[in-house]
Amino acid sequence: MRKTTASGEAKVAGERSLLLGIGISSVGIGMYIPFSLVFFHHVTGLSLTVVGLVMTVTGLAGLAFMPLAGTAVDRFGAKRVNLVLYGIRALGFALYPFAGSLPAFAAVALVTALADRSFGVVQQSLIGEVARGAARDRLQASTRALQNAGMGAGALLVSGVLALWGTGGFTYTAWGNSLAFGLAGLLVGRVRAVRVVPTAGAAGPAGATAAGSVGYRTVLRDRPFLGLTAANFLTALGYSALSVLFPLYLSTWLKAPDSLTGAAFTVNTVLCAGIGVLIAGRVRRSGARRTRSAALGALLFAAAFVGQIALGTLRPGRTATLIALLAIVVVYTLGELVHSPSGGALSVSAAPEAVRGRYLATYQLSYSLAGALAPSFFTALLAVDGRLPWAVLAVAALGAALALLRLERHLPVEAVHAEPPVVQDAAGRPVPVTAAA
Repeated sequence: MRKTTASGEAKVAGERSLLLGIGISSVGIGMYIPFSLVFFHHVTGLSLTVVGLVMTVTGLAGLAFMPLAGTAVDRFGAKRVNLVLYGIRALGFALYPFAGSLPAFAAVALVTALADRSFGVVQQSLIGEVARGAARDRLQASTRALQNAGMGAGALLVSGVLALWGTGGFTYTAWGNSLAFGLAGLLVGRVRAVRVVPTAGAAGPAGATAAGSVGYRTVLRDRPFLGLTAANFLTALGYSALSVLFPLYLSTWLKAPDSLTGAAFTVNTVLCAGIGVLIAGRVRRSGARRTRSAALGALLFAAAFVGQIALGTLRPGRTATLIALLAIVVVYTLGELVHSPSGGALSVSAAPEAVRGRYLATYQLSYSLAGALAPSFFTALLAVDGRLPWAVLAVAALGAALALLRLERHLPVEAVHAEPPVVQDAAGRPVPVTAAA
């Protein structure tokens, strides 16, 4: 008998292990991300300048490695590559306390960065292997909620460790993080994944074969998917706004206390962890097409950005500013909760199974590129006018929503619809729709 969720939807095999592994690894991530520079400075004993330089260089190298990770997924399967990356991350954090010299730290940081940067590609591919249809949307929502909850728990945990042991607690944190990744890998090892093995005769878009020699030509010939990736880049700039632009905007334009940044992050994290699955479930059960629900999320982003423009123009008193900012963050978070599961499932389902790794590596580059450009892009616009970056983000979000709607008819029906529609033929027999209507 198949297990079901509270809403009556069937669970996928190994779902509990997969989600538990994601939650545990997110606790590990939360134990070092908020303090990354300070964390590595204390763990290795190297200066902050050296640590920052090494992290920048290894991070860029990690981006270059993502296409190779996509190829590895197509060749060996997402589950195997996922386990390898968990193992590399566990080993890397176990070794950090012993990497006291620059060459040792650079070597460990490089290998760990390659695994970290590629992990999103592999995890998305794994969701594609273990789930079909609406289950993909549900797993996307559950994954995001667990990641937010886990990272929040990890940040609280490391704060307690530092309160007890001081900066020496960073060493224990590194080993705790290693343990978290190792345990997550053991749990994901229990997941049952089903994938399509590429063969020389397997056909992809535009008639390209799915064999390893094809490389990324298949992806580059798929114009609808490239359009989907470009639309996601526009939305991904908005995802970077809360962490990069928001704190600068508060301090330089609104002249508001820095404590509001922490309050905004808390509201965002609590909502993502607390109601993320509920919101995604409501969207999924409404029967909305993924393109349209993702577009709705982009429109909510645009509304939040317009709200920031209005707030930056009116500049009310401190109490009114606080209320307005928190309301804007709520709208922004709702946009995130609506867009993320639908957008993620849309990309996974639009990718042909035999070359899904390559497709998702291309798609994930839109997030990575937006994150890399955001700091310099936002600060340059902010130097001109505090409202200008929000105006650019609003236009970008509206452009993403329009692009998603225009791409709808060109994407595979199983990508647009969580449950592809069925019509009846002249004899009254059900016939699946083969193109997005």
